[in-house]
Formats: sequence, structure tokens, C-alpha cells
Amino acid sequence: SNDMHMVYNTMVNDTKAQNREHNTMAHTPTTVAIILAGGIGNRMGKPVPKQFLPLYKAHKDNAPICPVDSVLYHCLKVFSDHPAITHIVVVSHKDWHTHCTEIIKSLKTETSILPLVTGGDCRQESVYNSLKSIQDLSPDYVLIHDGVRPHVPPTLIDGIITSLDTGKKGVIPALPATDTLKFIQEDTITSTLDRDHIVHAQTPQGFSYETIWNAHQHIHQNPPTAPLTDDASVLSNTGGIVHWIQGDDANIKITTPNHLPPNDLNKTMTHISPHKPRIGQGYDVHKFTDGNHVTLCGIKIPHTKGFLAHSDGDVAMHALTDALYGAIAQGDIGQHFPPSDNQWKDADSAIFLGHAVALIREQGGEIGNIDVTIICERPKIAPHTETMRQRLADIMGINISQISIKATTSEKLGFTGREEGIASLATALVFMP
Repeated sequence: SNDMHMVYNTMVNDTKAQNREHNTMAHTPTTVAIILAGGIGNRMGKPVPKQFLPLYKAHKDNAPICPVDSVLYHCLKVFSDHPAITHIVVVSHKDWHTHCTEIIKSLKTETSILPLVTGGDCRQESVYNSLKSIQDLSPDYVLIHDGVRPHVPPTLIDGIITSLDTGKKGVIPALPATDTLKFIQEDTITSTLDRDHIVHAQTPQGFSYETIWNAHQHIHQNPPTAPLTDDASVLSNTGGIVHWIQGDDANIKITTPNHLPPNDLNKTMTHISPHKPRIGQGYDVHKFTDGNHVTLCGIKIPHTKGFLAHSDGDVAMHALTDALYGAIAQGDIGQHFPPSDNQWKDADSAIFLGHAVALIREQGGEIGNIDVTIICERPKIAPHTETMRQRLADIMGINISQISIKATTSEKLGFTGREEGIASLATALVFMP
């Protein structure tokens, strides 16, 4: 759903506006994020490049590409939401411009998205093209990032920019090597490398624009004998100094099918097991008033009454939203969307649920499964559960197999038994880094 991040974007854009106001008396660095999304991704073994595959649910080869589900969308979202990023450039393969454009249009952001840049035959050429495209802008900093690293923590971006603010010309995130590293020739190990002096490079790699542009121009005019696989290598190759800061284990580069939810959905729990499980529960009640339908899990169900509520009264979605907030210790709906605020009057509860999901993913989390119980005498819920499950799956960006919806009566006891209203319970399992 395009509503999914609407409220979260509003808060981020307010922060960006505050930052702009705060810095009117001082120079605020112009920082461009260059997102490399021009690869074909042969190792993924899919007909679609990996940056267009859905990040949080399994993909069928014949399924259409959904912009807001894609790896690239979630990658761009991190940078467009970051207050220090002033501009974004996306580098795309010429055959996939249309898909990149659709994904960019799906972003709701005040960050300036510059025109698409066509990639070259290798990473080095793609970066050269993108740096050349922003010559007139002449930014202070550029952060060059793989479009298939969607889990980059905002704090890592902070660390890169902070290092550049101290006067460093090139800074990359990296992880110290933990395995014993061997040098090989064909099928023979020839030596052991000293892992105390080896790190695994990540992105975003940050640079002074002038420094990295000059380095790329030199390499463009004087091609090396072997390809340079990252921009730190370009700077080092031209005599520049590259510094490093601690990277993040979550900041993986999606390269093989193991990095995405498997088509065998029974293995989904294995996919997310490296994260720590968090459980939340939610409960909500709405009483009846005059009307001709009730909304449950986003589906309008004909009934002789309606809900008395400030929003659309979707009691089941409210319970689920509170369960997700609870799993990450973020309070409840009332704290994020006060009923005293008239902007939420008659609001679609998908906005609330989408906000809770966005908070989880912003922190690098994933939803394991959810279980919703609806308590009422009438209307009958069973005929609608499959439609309701699919609606929740669409809003949350997860697979329908991760969603359970069931209903029960209270045997004519209490307010639900007297058909004065409907109650709902929800439990959510969330995996967080």
C-alpha cells in the first residue's frame, strides 16, 4: 500500500524542515546519495534483477513487480528519510528505466530525486556517469551505495557523514574479518592471510565530491589493468587515503536467493531466525451504532449496524496495530494517532497499521506471523477471512501464509453476546536485530 509510510514520512519531512530552519545561519553540507541499481544480478537466477524483487515476501517468477515491495524501494526509503541526505541519484540499466521510475514515484519524500543516470558496463563506469551528472550541483559529499543493501541502518549513514565533517576525504563502513582467510591458486591453498589487518568493505562509501570526482576522472582516462570493484579502490589507486568505521552485520548485500524470503514459504522462519524474536499483543473494542456495514481487517462487511468510532472503527486492525507496536515497545495507536486530532476522523486504519510496519522495518526488523481473533455473534466472519488475510498481507508486505484470522462467539455472554459491539485480540511475532 502506498499509504504504508505516509505518516512516518510526514514526521521525517517535519524533521528535515526543522533541520533546514535550524541551519539557515550556517552552511549545511549538500549530500548526494548515489544508489547503484544498474546490475542484472545473474547470481540470483531470476528473470528480474534482484533490486526489483520483493524484500519481505516470496516472489513468483511470473508475478508483476510491485514498486513498494521491492528491494530498491526499501533501500531508497532509508536515504530519502534521512535528514542529512539532500539529493538522491539512481543509476539504472537502460532496459529497466521504467521500473526504476515507478519505484521513485512511489516514494513520498521532500528529498530531491535527480534524473535517472544510465549505468555503464561496470560499476566504475556507472559511478563515473553519476558523478558527472551532478557536476553543476557540485555537492560537498557523496555517499555511494549498493541498491541491493536495503537494510543499511540510518546510524551508519550518520557515522559516515560525521567522519566527513571532520575533514576526511574518504570513509567506508567495514566489518573486521572473523574467519581464517586463505590465498588460493586454482584448487590449492598457498598461504594464510593475517585477518587482524583485513576488513570486509560495505557501502555507503562516503567521499568529498571533489576528491572522488577527480579520482574517477583520472581512472576513466587511465584505465587500470584489473577492474576496481568499489570506490574506495578508485581513491586508493589514485593516491588518496581511505578511512573506515565499524560497519553493521545487518547491512548485507543481497546477492543470492538465500538473502530473500524463499519460495518454499515453510522455510520463512529459517530465513528470519538470525534476528531476536519479540512478541506483542493487542486488544480493542468498538460498540455498534446505526449503519449498514462494519470494517474488519480492511474489508467492509454488510451488517445491520455500524461502528461508533473516531476512525473507520476497524477493531481487528486496531488490535493488530497495537500488537505490532507492543512487540517493539512503541506504545499504542492512541499515542501515535490521538483521537483528539481531527485529521484522523474517519481515517482508514490501514494508515495506522502501515505506520507500525514501517517502524519495524526502519529498525531492520521483520514480521514473523500474526494471529487475529474477532469476537462477535454477528456478522459471520468465516466467509470473509481469506479476503481479509489478503488485505492485511498487501498492507503489511508479507505473505498470506504468515497471517491467521479466526472468529468466535462469546456464547451470548457479555456485551458481545448481547450484540452491543465487537472485540478483537491480536498477537504478533516480530524479529528484530
